[in-house]
Amino acid sequence: MTLPTISPLLEEHRGLGATFTDFAGWQMPLKYRSELTEHHAVRSTAGLFDLSHMGEIDITGPQAGAALDFALVGELSKVGIGRAKYSLMCNPEGGVIDDLVIYRLADEHFLVVANAANVPVVAREFALRADGFDATVHDRSAQTALIAVQGPAAHAVVQALTPDAQTDTVAALKYYAVTRAVVAGIEVLLARTGYTGEDGFELYVAAGAAAPLWRALADGVAAVDGAPAGLACRDTLRLEAGMPLYGQELTAATNPYEAGLGKVVRLTKDFVGRDALQQLSEQPVRRVLTGLRGTGRRAARAGYALHHGDADNPVGLVTSGALSPTLGYPIALAYLDAELATPDTEVTADVRGRREPFDVTPSQFYRR
Repeated sequence: MTLPTISPLLEEHRGLGATFTDFAGWQMPLKYRSELTEHHAVRSTAGLFDLSHMGEIDITGPQAGAALDFALVGELSKVGIGRAKYSLMCNPEGGVIDDLVIYRLADEHFLVVANAANVPVVAREFALRADGFDATVHDRSAQTALIAVQGPAAHAVVQALTPDAQTDTVAALKYYAVTRAVVAGIEVLLARTGYTGEDGFELYVAAGAAAPLWRALADGVAAVDGAPAGLACRDTLRLEAGMPLYGQELTAATNPYEAGLGKVVRLTKDFVGRDALQQLSEQPVRRVLTGLRGTGRRAARAGYALHHGDADNPVGLVTSGALSPTLGYPIALAYLDAELATPDTEVTADVRGRREPFDVTPSQFYRR
């Protein structure tokens, strides 16, 4: 049996009384006191997350951009220095291996952030796909910690810990951008992407410096009545924002078009999976990832079947669902037969043998 991988912040979480869970082989904090309290803290002030289970892979060299263009569905060679881009790695059949955020740190240096469960396969695929390019692939996940501050007060928390000479740099950092900075006297790579629907920052730091950085940020978050936040509230936050989760909305059995991500695919270049995706782009989409709003009180969870009218045959499948802490009603993401995936279409979810009513709605349930 493989033992869970340990975050460099494990002792910090224990000191805060965290409840732990095994996530993608990592022992990570599920919650500290209450996932509802943590969820509302992120929406109202700020939450502090340990995301050290995510993977960080460097792609460097004169042809790093070209290698990424071949490895992923997007044109990463056109990303400007200091900017970030969301993209997908697909298999030759067009299925999604992982969804990724790629930062361009320098002309010949890209940082790829992969989902925890997929780091080994993504690193291996990058090494294979970079073969023949003048580019080097280096997985530095084990040496890197990742901490995020999310919420309306996130900017104030981070800026208060930066030197006066860098406050303007932090203030000017745009969405999907990245810069080098000093926070609490520690060198970090500071990004502004986020996975909660709120403003926020991600701080990439050497694993050995993670604990003092966490403590400084935790003090700053506490000063604005925020809280450390675990994976439980991270899931409800991202669901409210309509953001897909690999392993649920995205898998090797799904393709970008049915997931609503066809806009990130660039068929004008050569890349792994291009021929299959070209064919898929020319065919009607049979199922669509869509949002569902419950008109009752019971939430539909992942794996629950969807029905239309009185028919017994399922017309879709829920991939994520919860009672929204912010909105106060059940919400879900689901793959639904394309002809039914229009707003206000009524469907029912089989919730433990009882059909609960839901309306089809755009998948971004919450906007700040």
